[in-house]
Amino acid sequence: MLTCEICGEELVLDKDMKTHLLLSHMENDMGCPLCSWSGVAYNELRFHINTTHKEKQDHDGAEGRGGHSLVRPSLSPTPSTTIVDSHCKQAIGLSRSEGSEGGVDNGNRFDTIGRGVSLRTSNSTLESERMTVSPQTFNRGDPGGGRAVAIVEPTSSVSTGFLRSAQDSSRPTSRHCNAEDSVGVGSAEHTTVKQKRFSSPLKEKQFSCPMCALVCTDAFILQEHVELHLLEESPAEEAVLGATSSTEAASSSNSSVSPGSDLRLARRLQEEEKQRRKEQEAKREAEEFKKLQRQFGVDGSGGYRKQMERTMEKAVSRGVMVPADFHNKRAEMMEALASGVDDGRTRTQGVLGALYVYYQREARGCVHVWLSADTDHFCSSEGDKGWGCGYRNFQMLLSSLQRMEPYTTCLSEGSVPSIPRVQVLIEGAWREGLDPQGATHFNQRLQGTRAWIGATEIYALCTSLRVSARVLDFHQPTGPGDTHPRLFDWVKQYFSQTGASTARLQPRVVQTTQPPLYLQHQGHSRSIVGVEQKKNGSLCLLLLDPGCSPGDVRKLLSQDGSTVSTAVRRMRKFSGNLKHRQYQVVVVDGVLSPEEKQTRVLNSRTLQAERIP
Repeated sequence: MLTCEICGEELVLDKDMKTHLLLSHMENDMGCPLCSWSGVAYNELRFHINTTHKEKQDHDGAEGRGGHSLVRPSLSPTPSTTIVDSHCKQAIGLSRSEGSEGGVDNGNRFDTIGRGVSLRTSNSTLESERMTVSPQTFNRGDPGGGRAVAIVEPTSSVSTGFLRSAQDSSRPTSRHCNAEDSVGVGSAEHTTVKQKRFSSPLKEKQFSCPMCALVCTDAFILQEHVELHLLEESPAEEAVLGATSSTEAASSSNSSVSPGSDLRLARRLQEEEKQRRKEQEAKREAEEFKKLQRQFGVDGSGGYRKQMERTMEKAVSRGVMVPADFHNKRAEMMEALASGVDDGRTRTQGVLGALYVYYQREARGCVHVWLSADTDHFCSSEGDKGWGCGYRNFQMLLSSLQRMEPYTTCLSEGSVPSIPRVQVLIEGAWREGLDPQGATHFNQRLQGTRAWIGATEIYALCTSLRVSARVLDFHQPTGPGDTHPRLFDWVKQYFSQTGASTARLQPRVVQTTQPPLYLQHQGHSRSIVGVEQKKNGSLCLLLLDPGCSPGDVRKLLSQDGSTVSTAVRRMRKFSGNLKHRQYQVVVVDGVLSPEEKQTRVLNSRTLQAERIP
């Protein structure tokens, strides 16, 4: 009968005793009960006790086999680690609770952690096999009971393995998980290497996981372990953590921050950032909308009268205008607005006649020149500067139509309405049912605003006055460099259709009976009053711009040839000068009967332009 000198268990066979020593008293768990020396084989430990602590043994009266007693206090296997075996899927665990003198249990602490953990098997040859512990498999341990759980995957044919935990803090023992030990029982060389390895255990630094009770001797391994904590968290795990957080807090002696709370905080911060961006975007859109309202004069800041008054007030404050002049001009303005007739301050007459005389005398490079019927120029004033170009171009068109026989039946001759009166006329056209979409766009109101108008409003106003009009939409460039040669060709065809039948019999300069054309593009509008054809076949449009001051336009009436030439050059626009993507043209071509007017009113519910091309 054989008796274990460590725990006193009796066995029959020597083979069973070796197995018992390997499983119950692993080599790396051997430690001197009288001092802090550990990490040696059983024979070395026995020799150490017999030589170093012989007097202590004699004093205590503890004698064992061979005159010595070797006792390990409170050694009891405790399941703490799960090992998956590829053959039998057997779960075996072992933990140790040291109770030597001055010993204090550190709780759940791992002193051997890493990618490869060297473990001993239970075969009779005591051959060392490597077991691989995946860092992803570490979970939370029980803070109170010193237990830890890990999944161990064998890299070779291993039937049983152990992962140590709960090392006694009273002994400065450190075991390296990455060491690849090839153990041979009784090998002196192996013992010397191991003694050197464990000779300075206090120099080993330990790193604790802030999210569980894991302790590492390698900072890089701990970093990977913490990253795995963060990656493996999911909404489902958060719910479990939330349910068990109170239990863990009660059982843990050292409180720690839950990773679930970190993720909830991150999500909350993300939602707050998203909400902040939405608020900023809504604020930016509101500011852009207000800018557009101010730009198009629908911000409720007043119309022609208020802008005129503010302009005159600024002139008085700068000393340009005396208060007496301010009151006189204000009274004249109020009288003109009450009458609904333009005061004529910005009107220039005789422009087309001056152009006809100029081309008869000076147009050397032109083969043909076609001019519209007589038209007066109206420019913007202090009351409509920046937004009144559409109204001014309608005044130019109306000044021409009032002189032509077909249109005198529906238009009053000589009286051109003021801008506020034109706004009233457009609102009346909307009330008749013309262009309901445009009326909705302006909220049925133009009076007292600085709203811009375009080709559709001119069409609705002409139809309301029983003037037949069409809207042509040159919706895309038709030439190289975003030019519109189709627009130039159409304008030439429009003005030249009343000339002679053949080009050979046509005079070089022709003043036609055609009304001017209303030309609209993004942000501005002008009036086409003629077209030039050069010797090389290229075309040039003649435009009257409301943005030109009366002084510049009146240079056309000068007797000085160079002054007139300078004014004409400002009117010329070649193909390369008109590069907006889209142009719309309003052309007047007759008078409507009451029935035709009613038909156009009904058709204007879905207003469509003639697209070219």
